[in-house]
Amino acid sequence: MKKLAIVGLAMLLVSPAFSNNFGAGIKLGAGENDPKTMERMYDMGYGPKELTKNYAVLGAEALYEFNLNNEDNKLGVKIGIDVYGENELKAGGDKLTENSYAIPVTAYYKWDKGIKNWSFYAGGGFSFIKTEVEAEGYFKLNEHKTFPHVVAGAEYRFCKLFALGIEAKYNFNAKVTKGSDILSDRSGLSGTITGRFYF
Repeated sequence: MKKLAIVGLAMLLVSPAFSNNFGAGIKLGAGENDPKTMERMYDMGYGPKELTKNYAVLGAEALYEFNLNNEDNKLGVKIGIDVYGENELKAGGDKLTENSYAIPVTAYYKWDKGIKNWSFYAGGGFSFIKTEVEAEGYFKLNEHKTFPHVVAGAEYRFCKLFALGIEAKYNFNAKVTKGSDILSDRSGLSGTITGRFYF
């Protein structure tokens, strides 16, 4: 799945020479974060402990927008990657880390008001998330799942090439488990600032 997503993203990024409806973006923001496995270890009495939660989300995306009945209405599809900030637990000289990334695929409707205007969009899709929890020298747990999400956003188009905007996303049931352990939970709301380049 990871290789397929990377190939798809690369194809979208190299295709702009053939169309004016392609785009690529980068985003930075914060989102829900509930590392339950770490919190349980935190309560098990391993001596001095320090739990650091990281709410950061860093991402990239590629998109294509189809023109509908007029230039104000578009149907878009995008694929991206969201890299979540690392959670870390220090306990009695040991360190436990949790790292996750997601590959969201989203279809959306866009009210495109053109250059020097705000445009708005909303849609939904599915994300593939992979989580790794590692205790140095002891164990490493890996797991993945697919979950639905919805998005809504607005962007200001400064020129034909560039737009800057905000996006809100809600992840449904983005809880990654292995056996009875909850490795990560990215369910809930996230928000990002997004810069997009259109070709």
